[in-house]
Amino acid sequence: MSSSTEPAEPSRGSRWRQWFFGVVMVAALAGAVWHFGEIQRFALLVRQAKPIWLMLAIALQLSTYVSVASGWAAVLVAADTPKRLRPLVRIAVTKLFADQAIPSAGMGGNVLLVDQLRALGVPRGAAVAALLLSMIGFYAVYALFACSMLVLLWLHDRATPLMAGLVTMFLMVALAIPSLALWLRSRGSAPLPPRLERISLVRSLLDTVSQAPGKLLRDRRLLMRVATFNGLIFLADAGTLFACLHALGQHTAFDTAFIALIMASIVVTLGPIPMGLGTFEASATATLHLLGVPVEAAFAGTILLRVFTLWLPLVPGMVMMRKAISGQGPAPRSDRLRHG
Repeated sequence: MSSSTEPAEPSRGSRWRQWFFGVVMVAALAGAVWHFGEIQRFALLVRQAKPIWLMLAIALQLSTYVSVASGWAAVLVAADTPKRLRPLVRIAVTKLFADQAIPSAGMGGNVLLVDQLRALGVPRGAAVAALLLSMIGFYAVYALFACSMLVLLWLHDRATPLMAGLVTMFLMVALAIPSLALWLRSRGSAPLPPRLERISLVRSLLDTVSQAPGKLLRDRRLLMRVATFNGLIFLADAGTLFACLHALGQHTAFDTAFIALIMASIVVTLGPIPMGLGTFEASATATLHLLGVPVEAAFAGTILLRVFTLWLPLVPGMVMMRKAISGQGPAPRSDRLRHG
């Protein structure tokens, strides 16, 4: 049909423009560091990075995948379909790649998550419940940390109307996405209003969330556990930036790394650039510099962070994504194995 072929070219063109804009932003930021900072100092910082701090950064990043998988595991245990943690960690790596590569406010890997849990033998209702609860827990703790970041900025006397506006816009997104999912779930199979019917994301969400068991969604203790695991992810990412800065000889406080990480994450969430390429680096570097970190050290620390959080997991994520799409994901025999 024409509806399935005609939009393809604009979509590809739009995607290439987004990538190009992200690359240009990184290049411009590097040029600014070159022009205004000491590029020799930047290179020296990277060469003299302390291995012990880099090892800590790697350990913290590995813990993020365990936290993501643990949140899903908690839901599956509550749904009487427990699974081992190891295959769930593999799915977490795949979902990270999908979320980063598809700019949709973190929604890119959600359908993939359901498909991969189904491949493990999880009933569709339990898989959808894992998706919804992880989504709600993620945005709940994300909103909490966004407000905390704004308070910390105010305590540092660095809060600006622009930052407050960005946080406000993000809070609207953080409320809208899980609310939309829950509203669609409550409608079940009822037809959508014509305007919403034309939005493919909404149609996809409706098809997915309508089968989630209400019992699990009403379990507040379970939701708190899932939100806690998501909170650990944000703290580990902030800890990774903290470790990267210390590896470069910058004795920065943890709250400085936390503020920069959350601010950059908000900018990426609100922006359309795949993987936040350019926007994350610019936002994190600018925020760190605002809080007193030299610009070349802020840029070097941010680049190191992105190596650990994005570029190193990219290859395994891409390989696992390809296997997932081609139907070569985890074998159903893992159903017999229980996560304790």
